[in-house]
Amino acid sequence: MAAESSERVRADVIETDFPTDGPTLGELGEREVIALIRAQAPSALNGDDAAVLTQAAPNSRVVASTDMLVQGRHFTAKTTTPYLLGRKAALQNFADIEAMGARPIAALMAVSAHPDTPAKVLEELARGVGDMASDYACELVGGDVTGGDYLVVSVTAMGALGGNRPPLTLDGARPGHRVIAHGRIGYSAAGLALLQAGVDVPAQLEPLVAAHQVPELTPGRGVVARAAGACSMTDNSDGLIRDITQLAEASGVGIDFASNALAPDRLLVEAGELLGVDPWEWVLGGGEDHTLIGTIEGSAPVGFRSIGAVSRKQGVRIDGSAPATDTGWESF
Repeated sequence: MAAESSERVRADVIETDFPTDGPTLGELGEREVIALIRAQAPSALNGDDAAVLTQAAPNSRVVASTDMLVQGRHFTAKTTTPYLLGRKAALQNFADIEAMGARPIAALMAVSAHPDTPAKVLEELARGVGDMASDYACELVGGDVTGGDYLVVSVTAMGALGGNRPPLTLDGARPGHRVIAHGRIGYSAAGLALLQAGVDVPAQLEPLVAAHQVPELTPGRGVVARAAGACSMTDNSDGLIRDITQLAEASGVGIDFASNALAPDRLLVEAGELLGVDPWEWVLGGGEDHTLIGTIEGSAPVGFRSIGAVSRKQGVRIDGSAPATDTGWESF
């Protein structure tokens, strides 16, 4: 789940930084709204009561994950655009599929929105989901739309887990394994902090904002890690310490991070100086980077880096000491 601001908004407010011109959803009606979505994310599989997926490969297993983004809870029109929101909604689900060592093969999207919402909002949202799905060589194959008080976006991702190797579950870490990571850590939280601070973001810090709006992952890294012999994996969605603690507890092991592998880089340090925040707070507790973090007996696979080791002594430590913070995202 996303590590966003928990500030609520009034249910009857349509935030004006989103598109405001053109017909509304209520004016178009359900059929035209669905046609609009299908036009932005076309798929021959979309249009019947349900999509029929072709088995991706012999001896494959189906993997499924779902997540939602709620206006005022996970995003506002001040922190994103409908297009970027669509890309992010798809990416966070694809990251869950990748974290199992599988590859995404299809996505479903359900949207609840106020009838007065301009249709362009949904059009751009669908285009974002469709473009991200295309990046992962899959398609948006169906979903649902309904009226509501504010915008809620729910994406379900379907994936294929091929071959005989076990999935990359939380309980597969063993003492002696190397801890590996693919993706940035702390960037999304720093980007959100910059957006919420209301400051003029310097050009050199714009990558942090972009990383919050749509985290960057290379498609297929989870499959690569599983093929290389990785045994466990998760994605950094709720905060590094919280997510890795869940993995450590499920596996009955400890995790020892190396501080020099996690240390905030130049951009995080500059953002911290600008906002008066210790950038380690973003690294350890920020979440929503959807970084793939796993364990493997041998060397880090292509696209991954080593950030620590698995030990018998339970708990999570950095250079042998307890982390300075274990805060993270709470859904309630």
